[in-house]
Amino acid sequence: MTNVIGVRFQRLGKLYHFKTNGYAEDLDPGDHVIVETKRGRQMGQVITYIEKDQIDKRRNIMSIERKASPRDLVMKQIWEQKELEALITCREKASQLGIVDAKFVKAEYSYDGSWLTFMYATEDKKLDVRKLHKTLNQSFRSRVEMLMIGPRDVAKILGGHGACGQPRCCSTFLTEFSPVSIRMAKAQGISLSPQEITGMCGRLRCCLVYEYEQYVKAKKQLPKVGKRIGTPYGEGLVKDVRVLRESVIVIIDGERKEVFQHEFEPMEELEALERKAASGCSKHEGGNCDCGANGKKEE
Repeated sequence: MTNVIGVRFQRLGKLYHFKTNGYAEDLDPGDHVIVETKRGRQMGQVITYIEKDQIDKRRNIMSIERKASPRDLVMKQIWEQKELEALITCREKASQLGIVDAKFVKAEYSYDGSWLTFMYATEDKKLDVRKLHKTLNQSFRSRVEMLMIGPRDVAKILGGHGACGQPRCCSTFLTEFSPVSIRMAKAQGISLSPQEITGMCGRLRCCLVYEYEQYVKAKKQLPKVGKRIGTPYGEGLVKDVRVLRESVIVIIDGERKEVFQHEFEPMEELEALERKAASGCSKHEGGNCDCGANGKKEE
């Protein structure tokens, strides 16, 4: 067991590394600890012990301050109950100041109430919230922080259901957002209409990443649409590729046939190899070929 633990500050948040500072024998996954962060003293939950090969030695890993006490856990619950009221106050103050281009989605207290963070989203990157920040500092005893978040983070906080009818991935199990691109949708043969590839957050769906690597790997083993292949039913043209089934749809004598990977031969590639073999050796001239292209080497 190492002396480095992975701590999470939110249920589906990023994992941060901390040294146990002599508490290793007294800490188990699920326990809560108090640590010092850029946002003051925070309470986090121990998720796991970090293996030696997973520890980033380039970073200066801080130590935990102590294990959370029962009093700390009760204080956390008390301050969490005040978050909704704080969010309502924030929205009222923003409306009074004429701030209409921002969506305030969450208020979050630190476990002891010393910090209060308001998370908001806006399309106006130059939106000035300094007056609101000052007003909120006067309204609360806690140190107030204004944190702008992206549309995916908003969807994660609000929750709800995705287009598939299931709870959103970001609010159920995703701890970090992976880069998503149009290329991933194209590789999987998904329609590029916004309704098909866009999530509730207005960005490309996170689920486009899940099967992308499998599609890329499988496609390398299958012929492209329009290629000629040999099949048990005869030679035909590929009209469709079914990647996950590892098969292709071929038109033979006007009929559609599904042919699996182990059943077909790539005709064009085989014909290219035959032409190359028939053309003789291009590396050795004058009858001194010993590479086998012009037949067996004479003894």
